[in-house]
Amino acid sequence: MIVLHASFPIDPDKREEALDLIEDLVEQSQAEDGMIDYRATTDVNDPNVVRFFEQYEDEAAFEAHTQTDHFQEFEAALPDLLAGEPEILRFDVESATELDL
Repeated sequence: MIVLHASFPIDPDKREEALDLIEDLVEQSQAEDGMIDYRATTDVNDPNVVRFFEQYEDEAAFEAHTQTDHFQEFEAALPDLLAGEPEILRFDVESATELDL
């Protein structure tokens, strides 16, 4: 399984535009083959930071996602929406276990 965690600092003046693109990106990405989970949320401490959490079954699913029209549209628009450098972390995971609180 591949897990991505990405943080994007969004320009406050472009926030609504960014959130509209992100909403479309998330909706379409969740329907992709090989997608386990795909979510975006705003940071509770800074509403201009959007964090993505993505889980893919394998490398093929991740690569397929990067070739979709909705991903490429978001990627092309991203430079104009950012207020700083994004941080993107990739984790290659052998197993995952749900924990009880």
